[in-house]
Parts: sequence; structure tokens; C-alpha cells
Amino acid sequence: MKHYSAIAAVAGVGALALSAVYGATPVMAETVFQVAFNQPESHPQFKAMQKFGEALAERTNGEYKVEVYPNELLGAQKEAIEMTQTGTIAMSLAAASLLESWNPDFVIFNLPYMFDSVEQQRQVVNDPAIVGDLYHSVEDQGIVVLAAFHGGVRNVYRKSGPVEKPADMGGDKIRVMQSDTNIEMMNLMGGNGIAMGQGEVYTAIQTGVLDGGENNEIVYSSLKHSEIAPYYSYTQHLMMPDYLIMSADIYNDLPDDVKQIFAEELPKAVDYEYESFAEAVAVAKADAEKAGAKFNQVDLQSFRDAVKPLTEKKLSSDVTKKIYSQIHGE
Repeated sequence: MKHYSAIAAVAGVGALALSAVYGATPVMAETVFQVAFNQPESHPQFKAMQKFGEALAERTNGEYKVEVYPNELLGAQKEAIEMTQTGTIAMSLAAASLLESWNPDFVIFNLPYMFDSVEQQRQVVNDPAIVGDLYHSVEDQGIVVLAAFHGGVRNVYRKSGPVEKPADMGGDKIRVMQSDTNIEMMNLMGGNGIAMGQGEVYTAIQTGVLDGGENNEIVYSSLKHSEIAPYYSYTQHLMMPDYLIMSADIYNDLPDDVKQIFAEELPKAVDYEYESFAEAVAVAKADAEKAGAKFNQVDLQSFRDAVKPLTEKKLSSDVTKKIYSQIHGE
């Protein structure tokens, strides 16, 4: 029996693994899509992508499979997007803010206090009538957005004490995602926004390079940030989706029947992720409290007022204005 295998490797990591066995019984070629992810295996998005991978493998008789690499094993989110863009890897999960570098209109879902509820976000960010054109707008740059997951509700946490209003931030150095919009947002909230990859944050807070961060309860707890920044304040400033993006070349080369499986199975993965996120938040909060974290409510209106100029400034294109009006009925 003749055996053939080939792995396209970059930095020691295969982008697409292809294998075929030739002999008396023909065997279909196997294609493995690598997915970059910056959170641990316990995260609902990791589990949702695993479920999608299982469904894809089952419905294609193992011809197509998915391997999710957690904990930034394939690089931080920005680097993972670039590798997806070039086809070095097939897919990555990316925070909404990072796609602004490819199309500034993606800022719409990276603006503070955009959604009134998780359910509203769920409906909007997966409605093709609202987001279809936006999600395909970066196809000529090598990527396409296939789905939008819930990224949690982001809140500020610090090592020095709770926050109740913007003045309490006192210019503290707070880690934000690698986006100018997020930096400006944190500055308006009273802090000093510092863009940094997630993998560096624990040590940066521990050593005093940062005074804190901002994220949802799951990330806060799973990355043990409660150990070095125990004051978690519910500023609720962002409710951003996390996008599943794929190399446009790889996606466009898929057979139509496989694309149809993507279209049918990804919404199921999104539903699973949204439904399990709330449960995971409750567990994460309890775990963080056991580790010494203290949670507090804030004066939300004071933060809404503080960041309002950012929203007004960023709604500068016909696309963002239209989506904003579709969300808010204006």
C-alpha cells in the first residue's frame, strides 16, 4: 500500500494537513482546518468550534476536520488574523476591534454601549440583512467573516481598588485590545489605555507595567487575573462579538456542498456558544470570588456620558450610520 502525506508548514505549524492513502480501496483526501484561538479550552467558543468540527467531520465522512489551537499557540489575535489572511492557517477567532485595520467600518461593533442586551446583540451580529455586506467587505483582502460569537460583556478590573465613576480611574494604565478605538475609549473612561496581547497581561499587571485590564468574567477568571487585580467593576462598556474568520481563498475553494454544511452548522455552534456563555460566566465569577475577587456596580450613566463623543465621532460612514440606525431604530 502506497502512503502519501504532505504538510504545508510555517514556523513549524501546518496550515492545511492533507493526507491520502492509495491502494486497493480508494480513500478520500483529508483536509484539516487549523483555527487559532487566544483563550483556554474551557472557553465556550473553544467548545463551540469543537462541536462545529465534529459536525463537519461527521457530515463529510471525515474528509474535512477542524483543529482548534487555544492559548495563543498559533500567535496573538492580530498575528493570527494576518496568518489567516495569507492562508497560512485556515481560520481564527478574532475580537471585533481588530478587523478595523482591514475595514474601518468594523468599528460599529467596537463602540461602547452599542447594545442594550445580549439577545439584541445575538440577533444583530448574525443577521445577514444587517451585517452581510460588512462581513464580506474584507474578502478582497483575503478574509471573510463566517460567524459572530458572543464575546461577553467587558468590564474594568484593577489591582488598586474598585471603580464607581470615571474620575476613580485616575489615569491608571489599563490593558485594552490592539485598537485605537479601544485606547481612546479607555482614555475617555478616565484611564490610560495600553494596547497589549492577552498573553502578556498577567505579568504586566504583576510587575506594575499595567494597573489593570478590561474583559469579561470568563477571561478574568480563567487567566487568573483575579490573583493580581482583584477589584472587578461592572462598567459594562463593551459587548463585542468575536468573529470566526476564514481565509477567503480557502473558503472560496470549498465545494458548494461543504459550504452548505458550513452555513447549516455554524449557526448551531453560535447558538450553543451564546447559551453556554451565561453558565460559564456564573461559574467564572464564583471561582474568581473564591480567589479573592470583589465585584461592584458602577454609575453606568457617568460612563455612558463620558464615551458618547467617541460614538458620535466614529459613526462617520454611510455603512456605520445605517447599521447604527438598524440597531437603534433611528
